[in-house]
Amino acid sequence: MAAKKKPETAAYQKMQADLKAGTLGTVYIFYGEESYLREYYVAEIKKSLTAGSEAFNFHKLEGKGLTVQALTETVEAMPMMSERTMVQVVDWDLFKLSEEQRTAFIALLEDFPAYCCLVLVYGQTEYSPNKKYKKLYGALEKHAQAVKFAEQSQDELRKWAARRFRAAGHTIDGPTVEHLLFTCGSLMNSLIPEIEKISAFAKQERITKADIDAVAAPVLEAQVFDLTRAAVQGNYNQAAGVLGSLLKMQEEPVMLLALLGKELRRLYTARVALDTGKDKFWLMEQWNIRYEFVARQLLDNARKVSQTWCANAVRRCYEVDLRMKSVNGVNGAEELKLLLMELAQGVKA
Repeated sequence: MAAKKKPETAAYQKMQADLKAGTLGTVYIFYGEESYLREYYVAEIKKSLTAGSEAFNFHKLEGKGLTVQALTETVEAMPMMSERTMVQVVDWDLFKLSEEQRTAFIALLEDFPAYCCLVLVYGQTEYSPNKKYKKLYGALEKHAQAVKFAEQSQDELRKWAARRFRAAGHTIDGPTVEHLLFTCGSLMNSLIPEIEKISAFAKQERITKADIDAVAAPVLEAQVFDLTRAAVQGNYNQAAGVLGSLLKMQEEPVMLLALLGKELRRLYTARVALDTGKDKFWLMEQWNIRYEFVARQLLDNARKVSQTWCANAVRRCYEVDLRMKSVNGVNGAEELKLLLMELAQGVKA
């Protein structure tokens, strides 16, 4: 039996199919962390419905201060030189509307003009449906299509990155794409400038890990992973170098310690997986890890240390965190350096 699609995946695919077939619905809610795709499909819907007549048939409204009455006037404006209109509303927190406004919006949804396509777009404001408002929640469930733009799968990102590099005259293999995603993160908007920099820097057709490391800006999580890996390898000088770079970037020691603690807890889980015969998929489930290559790297790191080392490392992180937050005058940067030295020496012991 085929696995059921997640509701968010089904809604995303239905929107894509309707756009391609020219059968778009009337009310959409676009949300999720993948802003590149969100913006792309807003532009594609706009092009599909109002190409050549945007001045008359496309309307963009800011959610802040927007009333249902103003929205209704815009939605009910008849199309000119086109079959349909499009109204884009940005960051309108529906569940913070007054009762009167909620009632008016529900009435609009229940008698929505077929010639209009309303797209509620959430970027700066989080879309958080609240079941406490039963009537509004039910009306949105019935009349609107909520499409979540989540981080793409490993395979989708690999193909997408390969296309971007190919357009710039380069090729890239799977493991190198994984290194790119690990280094720069997996959100497309952040990856685009990094791909452009790497493409401009690379001298050969095939992109290498060295090309990525030479010019790409690593995300904070990748740098904390590198810091942890250096400690696991007993290389205090390398770990201190990564820490020094982070501190020069004005990263707060308390926040860095929190990220280090999380990474060490994941490492501990990976070590447990190795000791109990669990695989990478079990590890991914425990930590909600989206990409297999992240789990593989965690397991590789865990092979270098014992479960006892991991447990002690997690405990020491907790103790240092408590000290930094409860003792006046503690130098957080120095505490982190001492902790890293202790961890690296513990591996060698």
